[in-house]
Amino acid sequence: MDSKSSSAIPTVDMKKIRKGENLMKAVICTKYGSPEGLKIQEIEKPKPKENEVLIKIYATTVHIGDTRIRRVDPFMVRLVFGLFKPKKNLILGLEASGSLGTFAIQLAKYYGAEVTAVCSAKNSELVKSIGADKTIDYTKEDFTKTQVKYDIVYDAVMKSKASKCKKILKENGIFLNNSRLSKIQEQDLLLLKDLIEKNKLKPVLDRTYSIDEIVEAHRYVDEGHKRGNVAITVNEE
Repeated sequence: MDSKSSSAIPTVDMKKIRKGENLMKAVICTKYGSPEGLKIQEIEKPKPKENEVLIKIYATTVHIGDTRIRRVDPFMVRLVFGLFKPKKNLILGLEASGSLGTFAIQLAKYYGAEVTAVCSAKNSELVKSIGADKTIDYTKEDFTKTQVKYDIVYDAVMKSKASKCKKILKENGIFLNNSRLSKIQEQDLLLLKDLIEKNKLKPVLDRTYSIDEIVEAHRYVDEGHKRGNVAITVNEE
């Protein structure tokens, strides 16, 4: 970054320094398909608009939505992010929590609900530890065929349909999934902040990878068996 003058005294190229200050490390999706299409590159930092702020990221997660974009699942992903290849400098980074189901259980218990969680047997103790009263093992039982009626059915993994769940809802019962959620209001975020600070709302961490291990992290999430969040550390300082 420096050069030597005729007097052999090191001088600093301020243009290069300023340029370096405007760069950030990012994981770019360079091609659709396997995790190997993810590359770490330096790109220009975004410039916040008048009503925006620029924040420094210390950690993020690998969300299932990120892997679906990378794998082009569904095909309409191409219509949004690039037909034949991803748009230039496509940075993945979907996030509301990375594991909505575990937060939903805790929030339901906060409001006094009785919670039945649908999960695999290996995750039964985990969901009970964060508040679930009962569990249904989806590998052995179809939860839509139960005789129990519920006030709310929330599909956190987008694997069911409103039509299938209608028969297990009480009169005026509600079916929700991640495309049927209400618009977030400021007071909602303030409530979540308060609950987190009081240790009443806790993230569930499955594994932690460094940003340099992003390919391995995506491979793990691709397996479809993550339990909670798969965290990525970005900045250590």
